[in-house]
Amino acid sequence: MRLTFLGTAGSWPTKERSASAIALDTERELVLFDCGEGTQRQFFQSTASFMRVRRIFITHFHGDHFLGLPGLVQSMNLNNRTEPLDIYGPPDAKEMVERALHLGYYTQRFPIQIHPLAPDQTVELDGYRIRTAHAEHPVPTIAYRLEEGPKRGRFNAERARAMGIKGKDFARLELGEPVHVGDRIVHAADLQGPPRPGRSIVYSGDTSPCEDIRRLAHRATLLIHEATTSSDIEAEANKWGHSSARQAAQLASDAQVETLFLTHFSSRYKEVEPLETEARVLFPPSQAARDLLDHLIRQP
Repeated sequence: MRLTFLGTAGSWPTKERSASAIALDTERELVLFDCGEGTQRQFFQSTASFMRVRRIFITHFHGDHFLGLPGLVQSMNLNNRTEPLDIYGPPDAKEMVERALHLGYYTQRFPIQIHPLAPDQTVELDGYRIRTAHAEHPVPTIAYRLEEGPKRGRFNAERARAMGIKGKDFARLELGEPVHVGDRIVHAADLQGPPRPGRSIVYSGDTSPCEDIRRLAHRATLLIHEATTSSDIEAEANKWGHSSARQAAQLASDAQVETLFLTHFSSRYKEVEPLETEARVLFPPSQAARDLLDHLIRQP
């Protein structure tokens, strides 16, 4: 899995940062979380391809999280896309997305399905599932958790060598095929450990500190949480449905996640290192995301 931060700005883009958008390459398909203004141009500067986007998950319909949709869809049309596109969002998704996609004159060449979602809903997809939770923001907003199904246990190479297995037989077992060892048939399952949990990625969207998101993020591989401000003005941020870097780190610690990425930085912060430092006091595996940053999420 590869995560690409296309935009990490809060409320409006700046010289340093584009509006909110995060691409996740699951190997099977590319998933996009939010699609702020300028997302398609950020794709051109990144390692990800906008034509591979199969699903888009919008957290809410403030402009900095969805105004990139019309341009992105129209560019897909101009590049002769034929694959369907599924767009998910809060309960008002159908009305909001349809309005956005009917801006301007163009010919729709591929099918688009819009899926309104409610908090505490689960969607089963190809190789992973999406779970939703309520986020604390002035407009209908949902957070997302993408989680893979269980993975096959690790292959015990040391035990295989002790049994005299080598060469092509070794490779066949690694691929899950049985091999003959003398008069015995050895199956791949004989040399595998217990199933491993799949990876899980949680994206908060815009929110003040929220117990629903803490539960959604419980023991996640990676949490992406908004950190609009530093702690000195967090009370003001909370009034507008936002969190400080300190509060994001506290939630990550309480939820026992493995890694925290901060995003959605206010334009008052040209440099985000102070926010990263603030978060690391409470949760050392914290990192401030930056536009066009790639992050590999490896198997446990």
